[in-house]
Amino acid sequence: MAGQGGSGAEARSGGGRGVVISDNWPGYSLDLFTYPQHYYGDLEYVLIPHGIIVDRTERLAKDIMQDIGDNDIVVLCVLKGGYKFCADLVEHIKNLSRNSERFISMKVDFVRLKSYHNDQSMQDMQIMGGDDLSKLTGKNVLIVEDIVGTGRTMKVLLNNIEKCKPKMIKVASLLVKRTSRPDGYRPDYYGFEIPDLFVVGYALDYNEHFRDLNHICVINDHGKAKYRV
Repeated sequence: MAGQGGSGAEARSGGGRGVVISDNWPGYSLDLFTYPQHYYGDLEYVLIPHGIIVDRTERLAKDIMQDIGDNDIVVLCVLKGGYKFCADLVEHIKNLSRNSERFISMKVDFVRLKSYHNDQSMQDMQIMGGDDLSKLTGKNVLIVEDIVGTGRTMKVLLNNIEKCKPKMIKVASLLVKRTSRPDGYRPDYYGFEIPDLFVVGYALDYNEHFRDLNHICVINDHGKAKYRV
């Protein structure tokens, strides 16, 4: 993606690194895209269009296939925001596996993490679902998440899973957010590194709203006030 009058995003390849969207990236005008009418007036701009998300997800699937193909994998999808990215990522991996000499067998399970109230990250993180994590003992685990911010939430989940002694753990996240309080954690694979913005769409929500928005967008103050609980 190129910004107006300069480069707004830097593409990096290899090693699971993602596309870096700079702090001064102006985004795309909402007028250039279609999106649900009930969100008119609630968004600032489109940060990442749906088509670019799809293409980047396909590349991540290729990277994962190259790294851990020929293995039986337990895909642990982090709900609710991760379900869309997980479904698309798994489908791309399946398509690659069908047309490759390397075969990857996948079983999908789900866990839900609660770490936000409105747009504020909470100090305490709740893990819901996936109660019997002991089934991951000796397994190759691929955690699929929608967004990693400070990294604290993912570290809590990883610590719980590591207690079950899996054979391998890899993490794929669609987004990594640059925050003022990072824990130094980076997933093994990620699609985009974004500024410290509260984003919605592509199953990322604000109090359960905006999951039906295909693009990743920045919510405005009006939208936050409208859907605040």
